[in-house]
Amino acid sequence: MASLTMDDAAAGPSAQAASSVKSSAVELLLTGFLVLFLELASIRWFAANVVFLHFFTNIVLLAAFLGMSCGCMAARARHDWLADFPLLALFNIAFAFALLTVYRHWQGLVVDVGHQASPQQVYFGTEYKGADVSKFTIPIDLIVSVFFVLIALMFVGLGQVLGRAFDAYPDRVMAYTLNIGGSLIGIVLFSLLSIVEAPPLAWFLVIAAGVAFLLSRTGAFSTPKGVALAALLILVAFPDAWERYRAQLETIWSPYYAVQYEPRLYNINVDNVGHQQMVPFASGGGAYSLLHLLQRDSGGKPFADELVIGAGSGNDVDRALHYGVGHVDAVEIDPAIQRLGIEKNPDRPYQDPRVTRHIDDGRHFLRTATGKYDLVVYALVDSLILHSSYANLRLESYLFTREAFEDVKRRLKPGGVFATYNYFRQGWVVERVAAMAESVFGCKPAVISLPYTRNLLASKPTDFTLIISGCDSHLMAALRAHPSFWLNERPLASANVNGFALDPAALPSQTRGGWLKIAPSTIVHDAGAVRFASDDWPFLYLRGRFIPDLNLRSMIILGALGLCLVWLFLPKSTGGIAFDGRMFFLGAAFMLLETKAVVQLALLFGSTWLVNSLVFFTALLLVLAANLYAMKRAGERLWPHYLALAAFLGLAVAVPVDAFIDGGILWRYAVPSLLALGPMFFAGVIFARTFRASANPDMAFGSNIAGSMLGGLCEAFSMMLGFRYLILLALAFYALSWMFAGSRLSEGSSEAST
Repeated sequence: MASLTMDDAAAGPSAQAASSVKSSAVELLLTGFLVLFLELASIRWFAANVVFLHFFTNIVLLAAFLGMSCGCMAARARHDWLADFPLLALFNIAFAFALLTVYRHWQGLVVDVGHQASPQQVYFGTEYKGADVSKFTIPIDLIVSVFFVLIALMFVGLGQVLGRAFDAYPDRVMAYTLNIGGSLIGIVLFSLLSIVEAPPLAWFLVIAAGVAFLLSRTGAFSTPKGVALAALLILVAFPDAWERYRAQLETIWSPYYAVQYEPRLYNINVDNVGHQQMVPFASGGGAYSLLHLLQRDSGGKPFADELVIGAGSGNDVDRALHYGVGHVDAVEIDPAIQRLGIEKNPDRPYQDPRVTRHIDDGRHFLRTATGKYDLVVYALVDSLILHSSYANLRLESYLFTREAFEDVKRRLKPGGVFATYNYFRQGWVVERVAAMAESVFGCKPAVISLPYTRNLLASKPTDFTLIISGCDSHLMAALRAHPSFWLNERPLASANVNGFALDPAALPSQTRGGWLKIAPSTIVHDAGAVRFASDDWPFLYLRGRFIPDLNLRSMIILGALGLCLVWLFLPKSTGGIAFDGRMFFLGAAFMLLETKAVVQLALLFGSTWLVNSLVFFTALLLVLAANLYAMKRAGERLWPHYLALAAFLGLAVAVPVDAFIDGGILWRYAVPSLLALGPMFFAGVIFARTFRASANPDMAFGSNIAGSMLGGLCEAFSMMLGFRYLILLALAFYALSWMFAGSRLSEGSSEAST
């Protein structure tokens, strides 16, 4: 009898331990899923609803990392931060809406984004409210800082759950594997919701359900918390429904933007900023017809084949069809915007059998297309968002490099024309584009400003500008031979007149209105050396190789705020729990590896959201593979992995990106993909083995995530160094992690025993 009682007593703790391990496994998997899913949802939602935050989505990513890090460090604290999530999330959403409402309705409020009157870096859409002394001006730095802290606090609860689960799970590497598995599920589910253009209500419903489940497991769920989560869901769903009711606005959550369509004016807004307008041929938009009128009146035949990159809702396609183009390839990156053009454009250009529609990144299409064109047009390719939250690149950044113009040249037929037009905002942007075009095409392009400007100063703001290249074309020859061309704002008025021979003053008085003088402008170079954008330094809108003041201030402010939050959450007990320097620098270096992989693979496969999702998914798979390898080879020394990692990174520095532009599939895709993604496996093995040896997994993981924030801030150095030499920073961080690791890296047996 006594022995039976003893057996029961022995079995009881064993069963409890097994149950605890199982419970921790569930929390690791679910928390990994929720953290990744909430991170992606926050990047999308706050970019769309916080004024101009769409230009700084890496701030949301860094805030998520900071919150997770602080939560892991608070794993042993008594306060349950996850219980605060419903109210924190509700407050963040409500505050964002309040700020947006005030900005919309108070014309005296201006948000200053890098002093756009004379900027170091151009941000489109920020100039709509001009700053002056009579207006109340808020620097974007302040808005970014406030939301950086608020969003970070929102992630602390999930980080705390994660840290506690790491502490409770006996096998560190297996615990991290479960966490990575949850992240993989999170990115897959969010990608599926993006494909079907699910609204934020669907995203936050998933998040609310997951948080409620975690709270119920610990008995922390209560009626007030349920009410707060329900209010959160109502709040994220309300604006779209209200705008549809009040202003008849249709909102579509494409994978890139919150796209709002206003049928009365055919307007399309994205992320609460004006973006484009459908202009029927009979109504106006004469500038869309200019290239075809110049071709017609120069004596050339209508363009047989045209490529429109940034086709949007169809204005350029519409004009091409009206002027007899034989075939148009229309490339647009955003499926929602193209669909609006298909369904809502009153001229129905996309339904014409001469048009082939493509959903693709423009640079990727240029690199992979096999056709030749008489005319290639960059049609208002200006995005209002970064192509990912890892790098300071916009969706169109790789279209405006010298190598991209070389790709355009390869796609042109003999005598073909390349044209790009936009509201470039600053003369030095126009000068850079024109200089790159001259270098590639071998002759000066025609730079046409509307309204006509004889001298375009590189140091001054500009208006609508069209840049035309094509040395041997009829169009360029006519522009060189004639002093001016006359264009009417109403396309029908130009239908039966030759703009090169027209004198508007000789027309009857009732037909003199609406004529615009067209003639090449002379760029006056007064802004320092002209620096080309390249595939390694694809910063068209950055004035030079430097970190702008706005970014420097943000790095300092966010770094200081991050240090303050880490200090507040860092355990202060006398037990000697220390910040893990090894894991910190591993996190910083890995963040730069991810950044380099994202930008390099975006160049290879396109800057679409799907490519970015696949890159992140692949990175997680490589980390998962590294974990499995580390579990199988527990006693292996780490120095060979450091050596392999250094070799990969050295190759990435030594081999320029444009080395892979030409060649077969293996050289163009497989080799650069291996160089971009290969280091992640060895970095993952180093992380897994270091994590296994850590005495405090919660602090180790929290330190690693804090290091990721440092790596994210250091991404700004790409503006000085380019992405190729940014890898040198990653090498430096890995060297520091080696120094912190000390002799244990060479002693496989000591790690195997931990």
